[in-house]
Amino acid sequence: MTSSETTTFPTLRTPSAPRPAGAPAWNPQRPSAMPHHRYQAAHERVALPLKGRTWPSRRLEQAPLWVPVDLRDGNQALAEPMDTARKRRMFHLLVTMGFKEIEVGYPSASQTDFDFVRHLATSGAVPEDVTISVFTAARNDLIDRTIASIEGLPRVVIHLYTATAPAWRNVVLGRSRPEVHQLIHEAAAYLMRRAEEQQGADIRFEFSPEVFNLTEPDFVLEVCNNITELWDASPDRPVIHNLPATVEIATPNVYADQIEYMHRHLARRDAVILSVHPHNDRGTGVACAELAVLAGAQRVEGCLFGNGERTGNVDLVTLALNLYAQGVNPMVDFSDIDAVREVVEHCNRLPVHPRHPYGGDLVHTAFSGTHQDAISKGMDHHAKQAAVAGMAPQEAAWEVPYLPIDPGDIGRTYEEVIRINSQSGKGGIAHLLQTHYGLDLPRGMRPDFSRTVQRATDASGLELSHSELWELFRTTYIAPADDGPLALTSWETVQTGPGEHQFSCVLCADGQEQRLRGIGNGPLSALTHALGSVGMGADIRHFAEHATTAGPGSPAVAYVECEVDGATWWGAGWDTSPLAASVNAVMAGVNRARQARS
Repeated sequence: MTSSETTTFPTLRTPSAPRPAGAPAWNPQRPSAMPHHRYQAAHERVALPLKGRTWPSRRLEQAPLWVPVDLRDGNQALAEPMDTARKRRMFHLLVTMGFKEIEVGYPSASQTDFDFVRHLATSGAVPEDVTISVFTAARNDLIDRTIASIEGLPRVVIHLYTATAPAWRNVVLGRSRPEVHQLIHEAAAYLMRRAEEQQGADIRFEFSPEVFNLTEPDFVLEVCNNITELWDASPDRPVIHNLPATVEIATPNVYADQIEYMHRHLARRDAVILSVHPHNDRGTGVACAELAVLAGAQRVEGCLFGNGERTGNVDLVTLALNLYAQGVNPMVDFSDIDAVREVVEHCNRLPVHPRHPYGGDLVHTAFSGTHQDAISKGMDHHAKQAAVAGMAPQEAAWEVPYLPIDPGDIGRTYEEVIRINSQSGKGGIAHLLQTHYGLDLPRGMRPDFSRTVQRATDASGLELSHSELWELFRTTYIAPADDGPLALTSWETVQTGPGEHQFSCVLCADGQEQRLRGIGNGPLSALTHALGSVGMGADIRHFAEHATTAGPGSPAVAYVECEVDGATWWGAGWDTSPLAASVNAVMAGVNRARQARS
C-alpha cells in the first residue's frame, strides 16, 4: 500500500459485555449489543405437537415428484420478469430435462402470464405426459381469469392459495380463523364448479395454506381435511396439499416434524399428494426439503439453482444431484449442467454463483496442494480399478477424494478439476502436465518444479493456465539445453564394445568451440565424462524417459537429475529421438548449474 492509499474499516461495535455465566474458559465470546430480544424462537411462535417422530431413521431411496416453479414463483422474484420468449425457452428446458408437472404462471396477476398460458394452450408446445400448473389466489374474479387462461389445455393443476398464519390473518387479511376457513371453503367450492364447466379437460386441484410453517397445525389440518372432502379426493384422483415454508423461521428438523404431523393426521391420506415448498431465508431450504421427504412428503416445488424471492426457493438442482450422489436416480436429466445453467442465467438475467453446488464454475476445482494430490491419486486409482474390472472409467463405481460425483456425469471436463495458483502443490502440477502434455514427472523433480511455480504465482498473484504451466516448465528445464552457456554444436555416440560407449562432440563454451570425447558404460555417462575432461562434469543421480503419446512418431521426454559441485539440478529434454531428448536433458541440467553459479 502506498502512502497515498487509505484503508476504510467498517464501523462495528466489538462485543464487550460480560461473558455469560457458566461459559467455559475455552470460549471467550461476549454478548453482542444487537437487539436479539426482539425475535421469538420457533417453539414460541407455533405449536409443535408431534410425538414419537419417525423421520430421523428413514432413508431417501427414491426421488419425489419434482415441480419447477421457475416460471411463476421464480419469475415474480425477478427484477426483470420474463417475457414470452424467455418463458418459452425456460419451459422447453424444463420439458427437455424430464419434468412432468410444471407451474407456468399466475395468469390472473399479469397479462404476460395470462398470454403465456394461452400460448401453451394454442401452440402445441405441451407434451402429452406433461401437466401444466397455474396459480391463483382464493378470489372468484381471479379464479375466473385463471379458468379463462387454461381453455384448451388437456391436463391442468389449478393451485389455490391463501395465507393462514396468525400474523397474515390479523395484519393482511383482517379475518379470524373461522372467517379465513370460510373464505377458503367458498373459493374452493367456486373453483370446483368452474372447473366442472370445462368439458373434456382433466383438471386437478392443489391447495396451499401459505405460511404453513407459522400456522397452528390443528387449523391447517382442519382446513386441508375440509378441502379434501369438498373436492372428493380419491386415490385415482388425488388432491395436492402443498405445505410451504414460506418464510423459514426454524431449523429443518422443526419443518420435518410439522410435515410428519400432517402426514400422520391428514384424512384420506391415500387420496392426498403431500407437497412441500421450502424457501431459503435461513439458508437451509435444501435440508428442509430433504427432511420433509423423509417425513412423508411426496412432491417438492422449487426452482433451478434456487431462484426466488428474498434468499430464494429451494434449489432443485442441488436436491436432485444430492440424491444422485447417493446412488438414487434423480428422474430428471442434468447430464449437461452448463447448458442448463446457460438457459437459466439467460432467462433469469441472474448469474449462478461460481461456488453454487454442482453447477458453479469452481465446484469441481481444487487449488489447494493437498486436495490436488488426493484428487490426482484418486483419478489414477479409479482408472486402474476400472481397467482391472474390464470397464470403461465412466461406468465404474466412483470413489475419488474431494469429488462427490464424477464431473463427467454432468458434462464437465476434467480440465477444470485442478487449477494452479500460489496455494497449489506438486501433485496437482504434475497431474496437469500429465493430462495435457503427457509428462510423467519423476517424484524427485516434482517438489523442485513446485517451488518454481510457487515463486511465479507468488510474484504475479495470478492463476496459471495449463499452457502457462507448460511454458514455465519448458523455459525452466528444457530451454537451457540450447540457451545456456554450454551448447553442443554437433555430437555422435557409438558403442565401442560390450557395455562401452563413446561420445564425441563439438562443444561451444562461452563462444569458443572445442572437440571433446568421452567413454562410459552408456551414452550419457560418456557425455558426462567428456564434459568432465574440461572441468564441466556432472554426476547423473536419476534418469527417466518415456513417450508422451501412444503410437509411432510420439515425442519423447527425458528427465535427468545432475549433481554439480555438490548440488543437484534437474534438466529435461524433448525430441522425437529418445537419445537426443536424453542428451538435451543432461545439457539443460549442467547449464542450469552453471547459470546459478554465475
